[in-house]
Amino acid sequence: MGASVAATVDGVCDVLCALGPATADGVTLFAKNSDRPPHEVQVVEWQPPRREAVTATTYLSIPGRAGETVGFVGSRPAWMWGVEHGVNEAGVAAGNATIYTTLDPRPFPDALTGMDLVRLCLERAITAAEAVEVVGALLEGHGQGGSGHAGEHRPYWSSLLVADPTAAFVVETSGATWAAEAVERTRAISNRTTIAAFDAEHRHPRQPTDTLVDPRLDASRAVLAHEPVTAGSLEAHLRSHVGGSDGWTVCMHVDGVEATTASMVAELPAGAPPRARFSTGSPCTAALVPVEVGAPIPAALAG
Repeated sequence: MGASVAATVDGVCDVLCALGPATADGVTLFAKNSDRPPHEVQVVEWQPPRREAVTATTYLSIPGRAGETVGFVGSRPAWMWGVEHGVNEAGVAAGNATIYTTLDPRPFPDALTGMDLVRLCLERAITAAEAVEVVGALLEGHGQGGSGHAGEHRPYWSSLLVADPTAAFVVETSGATWAAEAVERTRAISNRTTIAAFDAEHRHPRQPTDTLVDPRLDASRAVLAHEPVTAGSLEAHLRSHVGGSDGWTVCMHVDGVEATTASMVAELPAGAPPRARFSTGSPCTAALVPVEVGAPIPAALAG
């Protein structure tokens, strides 16, 4: 594909999860920073269950879910149907990160974006394992493609992290090809392939992961290695300026290119409603506000 540096600054994100055995309260934790164009607006919304024969995603209309969708709270770039991250009523959390592979995404027609896949996971899955099945079926049935930026042709492939109270999975994609791997205890993803066999076959050969990705990924792995993991430690990590230079940090500030524009920390207890905190803007200056799944969005986040 084209310039390798350009291939690493499109939808940069960091996503982490820790299953109950690795956390202080025995509850699955999930966290994400969404790094986007600095002036792009994200909105946090409650999407109630609905019935529809056809689901109109960002670029593509597909058959709707049989029965009602699952209600969820998610953070969405204002121009797009899909969401960067969210948590649903069943206690499934999901988020994605851009990855690039040996397959050039630019010639592919508009189809489902990575953010569409996140929203469809939240609307159609009641477990993390079911979310993996949703992604696989959608990719094989409808394909992946389309720009992740308004007004620009900047298509991409996606890595997703999905979690529920008892399990979590990484899903990595290259066009309609995908692979999934179960999380054993903790896991972090960023803007590169991480599933060993998938990485060996599909990694983009010229992406400078050693400078623009791996420092952030290593910082996330270090936080998760310090067990027991807490919601507070994940929130502090999302606010931190570690993992890179020239603004390419976990809380990102690259003038005119990328910035952290939304964040989420979710707790997914078994047998109880999920708990989540969201922010819009840079998490180093914006508070993460508690959001009750299914309730009106707090005034601090609305509008």
